[in-house]
Amino acid sequence: MTGNATRATSPRRSRPLTLSTACAALAVLPLALTACGSGVTADSADTGDSGQTVTVTNCGRELSFDTTPSSVVGLMPSQTELLIRLGAGDSIVGQAQTEVSALPDDIADEAADIPVLSADAPPAREDLLAVTPDFVASPTEYEFTAEQGFASIEQLNENGAQAYVATGGCADRRNTAQVTDVLTDIADLGAILGVPDAAEELTQDVEERLAAVEDAIGDSARPTVAQVYVEGDSLSAIGAGIEADIIETAGGDNVFDPDAPEFADFFAAQINPEEIISRAPEAIVFGVSGAEHEERTREYLRGTFPDVPAVEDDLLIAVPASDLYPGALGNVDAVETIAQRLYPDAP
Repeated sequence: MTGNATRATSPRRSRPLTLSTACAALAVLPLALTACGSGVTADSADTGDSGQTVTVTNCGRELSFDTTPSSVVGLMPSQTELLIRLGAGDSIVGQAQTEVSALPDDIADEAADIPVLSADAPPAREDLLAVTPDFVASPTEYEFTAEQGFASIEQLNENGAQAYVATGGCADRRNTAQVTDVLTDIADLGAILGVPDAAEELTQDVEERLAAVEDAIGDSARPTVAQVYVEGDSLSAIGAGIEADIIETAGGDNVFDPDAPEFADFFAAQINPEEIISRAPEAIVFGVSGAEHEERTREYLRGTFPDVPAVEDDLLIAVPASDLYPGALGNVDAVETIAQRLYPDAP
């Protein structure tokens, strides 16, 4: 697939939601719920090792580096992947939340000997500080919540480390985040880590993949899509944030309006099944934490919405929840997965 990088906009649905609660309890998206992250501007000089200072603006904070970080920690597999793909694998002294998602097969071996600081939650303060990092990369600010027993950004600073949070996870951007925010992260990390060429190569790959999706979609009619999360009998609509932009970038016409009041302060809302039935989406996208969760969700959707077009046509699209986290290259994977299902006849 090839094409330009300008994405067409789609009409928004404005029908108000009937809310069961004020916001969703999305167990599979703990990071998204806490929603914080980086700014979207970068002012970088050359690399630190050249004798010049690298400065970037991250989530309203200015980070300054006189030397290239040499003891780096990725606080989520998505960040560890990004660091490795930028060529910083030899500098990684710790990886965290390793059971949240697996690293892609082509780089898994490179991470095999990196110390694991935590399995399914951010590392405890003492465990993170024990590896004496000078740079920590995270998808959100939740990983730095001192009240949860994690090292705060201030505590990291006091111990000689600086923290970078994914652009799409920033508190003031979480609900308006875009897939292309990862390009800001790539550029920033490339400058900080002194690998601008690797960052440019990775940027080009992301841009080409997104352009290929857009070109394949072309002027095709955009199918209506509902994005949901199901946990037991709890149904939540995903209406804003990076999740909504993934749907739009993949060529879907979101049946939930990201600009609706229900999503003004939070990207998700718990809903009644009637909200899906009344909107009759042609496709339903849902995040999953594994094969068992995927099967349970499919059973729920088929049993609850047998007459909805998405179920009748079996256009139920599962996406790994980890591909929906801010700052993940998996965001692009999610776009491709959804677009391929929405446009099966596209070149």
